[in-house]
Amino acid sequence: MERARLAIFVIALGVTGLAGAQAPAAPQAQASGALAPAPATPVAPAAAGGIQGQNIFEVKPEASADPNYAQQTNGERARVQPGNNAPMWRQVGQGVTGYSSLPKSQAPEAGNLIQPFVQYPGSRLTNAGEAWRQVRNNWLIPYGGALLLIVLGAIALFYLGKGTLKTHGVDTGRKIERFTPFERSAHWSNAIAFCILGISGVVMAFGKFFLLPVMGATLFGWLTYLLKNLHNFAGPVFAVSLVIIFFTFVRDNLPKRGDLGWLLKGGGLMSEHEVPSHRFNAGEKLVFWGGVFFLGIIVVASGFVLDMLLPGLVYERSTMQIAHMVHAVATVLMMAMFLGHIYIGTIGMQGAYQGMKTGYVDETWAKEHHEFWYDDVKAGHIPSQRSGKPTPSSQTIQA
Repeated sequence: MERARLAIFVIALGVTGLAGAQAPAAPQAQASGALAPAPATPVAPAAAGGIQGQNIFEVKPEASADPNYAQQTNGERARVQPGNNAPMWRQVGQGVTGYSSLPKSQAPEAGNLIQPFVQYPGSRLTNAGEAWRQVRNNWLIPYGGALLLIVLGAIALFYLGKGTLKTHGVDTGRKIERFTPFERSAHWSNAIAFCILGISGVVMAFGKFFLLPVMGATLFGWLTYLLKNLHNFAGPVFAVSLVIIFFTFVRDNLPKRGDLGWLLKGGGLMSEHEVPSHRFNAGEKLVFWGGVFFLGIIVVASGFVLDMLLPGLVYERSTMQIAHMVHAVATVLMMAMFLGHIYIGTIGMQGAYQGMKTGYVDETWAKEHHEFWYDDVKAGHIPSQRSGKPTPSSQTIQA
């Protein structure tokens, strides 16, 4: 009895499986245009059993078969290829601006991730962010750093070869007021702000090459954060003091007789006798007009853009990138010029620092380094005491 029941069950299962296997053939025949005989009696569809498989290379139609495949929106692509966001990223790469609630007047680039293609000097034709990175990493950092090292090396070699430029004569004890208290305060304000800006700028630009390996990422991060804020606050002080410096000293930095001869002879630095000059020699005048005036305008203007201090200016990324490149070039050139000025004013020349510290220089120093200026003082064209208050324990010369 049990064997008979088992045989009936196997036969019934085979018939059911055969019907299920032949059922999908009807739609395929109809799709190919062949006529299929209608079943005499309706047959209930059999439930698919087990795991179904399909060759992915035989899936028809492919998504790319659509003639508008390349023009599909991200939503249309998601219906045929879920998870494929190529249309969205293609638009991002093309600079298409997405939705943003920020007003266009304040944030014209809001919603725009990738900038348009440009070619900055020294970069390839690529999106503006990458072009700026190429200029910074391939030109500003290596060549700017090299220029500063070359200037420092030249100063070091000159100091080792010549040493401090000494005053040949004996001090007389008679003093000439070279700088008034107002002139010295303006100069020191500018000098201190410049040192803060120069040191912080060097650390932010080049610090990762010589400080980061020594102090580690955490300490270097805190240091650059501190210096960045000092840089931003010292910038306006430098700008204001630079304007005061210009109008205070512009009269004595105008070209005069003897300036060309001073330049042709290199100021006499390589000889034993200095070339006569007025209150400021031709080298100082080059620093004044090239560094204080020309480069000063560029550095201050680009710095104000980077600090977002100019009213009415829309601060787009391209504006900031261009301002940064201009600022970097101008500041490196200014630092290279001022390094020579700082050297001569400190350890490079005996008595030069004392003149800016106290305001007074000895008569011998004045005659040896600025002979034309000394002659004007002796002739009474320029007063030896300009501030109206004589320095204690010193005797000023009389005309």
